Amino acid sequence: MEFYKSVIISEKGPPNVLKLIDNELREPLENEVRIKIICTGVGFTDVIMRYGHYIFAPKIPFVPGYEIIGTVDELGKGVTNLSQGQLVAALTVHGGYAEYIYLPPEELVTVPDNLDPKEVLSLILNYVTAYQMLNRVAEVKQGQTVLITGASGGVGNALLQLGKNAGLKMYGTASKKKHSLVTQLGGIPINYHSDDFTEIIHQEEPDGIDAVFDAIGWRSARQGYKLLRRGGTLVSFGQTGSLKNGKLNTITGLMDFFLPSILNLIPDGKRASFYGITRLYRKNPIPFREDLPKLFELLAAKKLKPVIDSVLPLSEAVRANEILEKGEAQGKLVLLCNDE
Repeated sequence: MEFYKSVIISEKGPPNVLKLIDNELREPLENEVRIKIICTGVGFTDVIMRYGHYIFAPKIPFVPGYEIIGTVDELGKGVTNLSQGQLVAALTVHGGYAEYIYLPPEELVTVPDNLDPKEVLSLILNYVTAYQMLNRVAEVKQGQTVLITGASGGVGNALLQLGKNAGLKMYGTASKKKHSLVTQLGGIPINYHSDDFTEIIHQEEPDGIDAVFDAIGWRSARQGYKLLRRGGTLVSFGQTGSLKNGKLNTITGLMDFFLPSILNLIPDGKRASFYGITRLYRKNPIPFREDLPKLFELLAAKKLKPVIDSVLPLSEAVRANEILEKGEAQGKLVLLCNDE
């Protein structure tokens, strides 16, 4: 009997509730693919899951891990569109902190062999989110001006790179120590600790801006909405401000969710949207499968360079979560799930 390792959330709480366990390695079922995971990402959604605040998470205990890159290891009966050894990507939502995972073939996207799996990993969640918010929601145009709150985060990095490619003028809020990264990626940094971004942008852009991409929550989103010119768009996502020290502020969380609907009732020529990739993917996975290969092409053409903060072994999942939760990461945190 063979075994493989995974990391589970054993109970609600801080990073040390993550436990490394052994699992029996079974054969794939009919219409199922066994994937040998190369790497998985560590993201803010994992933190929300760990504290028990994510509606799409299964009952604890379970394996977190929102996205994976791996190779096809074994094919179940009836799977004919894939072959062993093929490189694939998947938006798993949970299950990624493991050496193996079992998925239906329709959830897999094939990946060109000439790409770095660790860089491709960043595209699955962060860059697809950014790409869809820019192009499918805000429908940005070259020369427009936008604000990105939480610009040093994973999705913020992606918004900056894709926005630079699109010819946008971008303001990005971040702590002072992360300003060089924002500048490097094409943004104009604003220190959210010491500066009022609304005052700065009012001074620099008296006619207003075209779009706001807000990762923080309703207070930040409401301020950003006021900066929009007529025809502008607010896209709210992430809502990191709703979770403090592992506790979800229910009132703030509800405001995050309902604020776009409230703002859309105001007849001011602006619009607001709440973006959540999991909800959209469950409703219609086709846009995800269309957009991810476009990002593969940009990566291959060296028009994207995902920022990777750290690459750690699966056994150090606790440490990776600590880095993320303390706000110390600049870019993607990657867990290597198999040595090779």
